[in-house]
Amino acid sequence: MISTIHEQLKIEIERNGFSLLPQVFDDDTVAAMLDNIESGFLADTEFSSIRSSRGTVFAARNVLDVVPEISTLWRSAHLENVLRTILGNTPGLVRALYFDKPSHRSWSLPFHKDMTIAVVDNTLPSMRFTKPTRKANVPHVEAPTSVLENMLTLRIHLDDVTNDNGPLQVIAGSHRNGKISGNYSGSPTVVTCNAGDVLAMRPLVSHASGHSNPDFEMQRRILHLEFSGSQHLDDGYLWHQFIAV
Repeated sequence: MISTIHEQLKIEIERNGFSLLPQVFDDDTVAAMLDNIESGFLADTEFSSIRSSRGTVFAARNVLDVVPEISTLWRSAHLENVLRTILGNTPGLVRALYFDKPSHRSWSLPFHKDMTIAVVDNTLPSMRFTKPTRKANVPHVEAPTSVLENMLTLRIHLDDVTNDNGPLQVIAGSHRNGKISGNYSGSPTVVTCNAGDVLAMRPLVSHASGHSNPDFEMQRRILHLEFSGSQHLDDGYLWHQFIAV
């Protein structure tokens, strides 16, 4: 049975395209995630991560391959109910990414929408799946709007996020324009939060992030998990991974 709080969350995500879920994970669970991620990166020999000369990992793809524990560590009754409320009864985890933004090697991203998905084979003929590319040796394509509208991203914050460590900025309602980007009325929402909070976000929400303040020694580590409401893709395409919730 779906609770009132989850119904309200569904309405908020339908309206704005995102919602911040506070205090989903306690400090011990966040620490366990970080321990498993760091151990997996140390053993990673497939170069699926972007590292500094000192070995610091700024970003990583194929996290489920490098850190298989992530497929279970994210699970909580609250998040599973959120996914089923938004995506229906058969959601699955289809991709996991990791981002950090240390103050000494910060980076920024302009406003954009997340439109690529990881698949088994991106060479199949299709008018719906386009712009094939490979990322960390995994085939990717730009997905049709119908697929993207049936997806939800959970961004698990492993550090506190303040105005000084490059917080995400999101434009409420921009997901309703599909793949179209453009000028929007109103100011972006700046997502500041605590470690253990989770941002639920539609991939088609326009979002950006700025540089971290170099005067502060801070990290901004994010575990970025993408879910689909269906294992089925058209034209013979298959998800690179689909882990049922």
